[in-house]
Amino acid sequence: MKHTVYQTQGTCSKLIDVTVDDNDVIQQVAFAGGCPGNLQGISRLVVGQKVDDVIARLNGLRCGNKPTSCPDQLCRALESLKEK
Repeated sequence: MKHTVYQTQGTCSKLIDVTVDDNDVIQQVAFAGGCPGNLQGISRLVVGQKVDDVIARLNGLRCGNKPTSCPDQLCRALESLKEK
C-alpha cells in the first residue's frame, strides 16, 4: 500500500489524503476543505479506479480562472504516489 497526505496549491481544499494498493488501484481519497459535496462525489467516483485512468481523465482541469482545480490537484497527489 502507498499513502500520502498531499498539500494542495491554488485550490479551496487544503489537503488530499490518498491510499493506493500495490496494483495501483485507489482505495481511499479524502479532501480537507473545499466544496464538500463535489469532493465527496469525486472521492467516491475514483475509489476502485486505476491511478493512470484517473490521471488521464482529470489532469489539467481548471476551476474558473484558476490554473488548477481539486481534481487536478488529486492528479498531482497520485503522481507523487507513483514516484514512491
